[in-house]
Amino acid sequence: MTSNNTKNAVNKRYIQNAIDVLMFPLIAIVLGLFVAVFFVMWAKNLGFFDGVATLFSAIWEGTFGKRANFIETLVATTPLIFTGLAHSVAFRTGLFNIGVEGQFIMGMLAAALIGLIPGIPSFIHVILVLLGGVIFGAVWAAIPGYLKAKVGTNEVVNTIMMNFIAMNVSNYFVKGPIHREGSASSKMILESAQLYRFLGPSERVNIGLFIGLVLIFVIYWLLWKTTIGYELRAVGLNRHAAEYGGINSKKNIVLAMVISGAIAGLGGAVHVAGTIHKVHQLVGFTNYGFDGIAVALLAKSHPIGVLFSSLLFGGLNSSARILQKYRIPKQIVYIIQGIIIIFVAADYIYKWFKEKKKKEAIKNA
Repeated sequence: MTSNNTKNAVNKRYIQNAIDVLMFPLIAIVLGLFVAVFFVMWAKNLGFFDGVATLFSAIWEGTFGKRANFIETLVATTPLIFTGLAHSVAFRTGLFNIGVEGQFIMGMLAAALIGLIPGIPSFIHVILVLLGGVIFGAVWAAIPGYLKAKVGTNEVVNTIMMNFIAMNVSNYFVKGPIHREGSASSKMILESAQLYRFLGPSERVNIGLFIGLVLIFVIYWLLWKTTIGYELRAVGLNRHAAEYGGINSKKNIVLAMVISGAIAGLGGAVHVAGTIHKVHQLVGFTNYGFDGIAVALLAKSHPIGVLFSSLLFGGLNSSARILQKYRIPKQIVYIIQGIIIIFVAADYIYKWFKEKKKKEAIKNA
């Protein structure tokens, strides 16, 4: 009897925790779509229900409605899985690695450089391309990670600067050593370096998607089933308490940045090796790294949540071009994304104030 009561109590707590985790992101999504309906009503002079029907029809068609659109949704989702996971690891350690964008770019550059080396067997070539992306991304993140741990400099400022350096380093190679004549891009990587496109050469979806899915479970296992993950999360929850408990917070800060950068770099390499097969000259950022912030926030920095939030944002990005067919400005998609981020951020701010008040109450008691 006691055993059953304990089991029921555990199940109830598990369900309550799941509700607490999922409730605010779901509310944020609903509110984002709800506000977007009013923009559609205003843009097309429609009533509320017609606005709802028009918006949801356009998003559904652009995301899942046709085979080609669904494939493009998967293509758009793939890089967001990697950048979302990269941000999640950093967030869990109490770090804001805004440099995921630059690390993603360095992963792309690694794939472009290694992908042009001739005479390597295909299987080995692909592994080298992906490994190059991991190393480039990890090294790029290790620099601000070391500065944060050793000197105490703000990782946000350092990683922003590293983003601009990454963009210009990439452009140097694209305009110079690997430039393709008559274009604003690098040469196409060799076929031996390209990831397999399982629906055929003309379809851009590739096994990079499955690499991302496997990585989700690897990161979940790392964070929740290993000593390394326990230490990373402990540092993120309370750095000083973690140090008091014998955890080396400086080592874990650098490690978290390296893991985060490695994931982002792998994502960049997958994007080049599987989807675009070259690197374009950048006049601005790719935005995959920045979109990954929204993905991680909506997922509450949980690897499994990243799968669903990246699919949501990937679907919205994919449906942007279909909205124009319905004479709806594609900027509606960015409005939806922005509103979702605002509401999710509001939840984080509320919890921060709540935690601060609790600490003050304990201090004054």
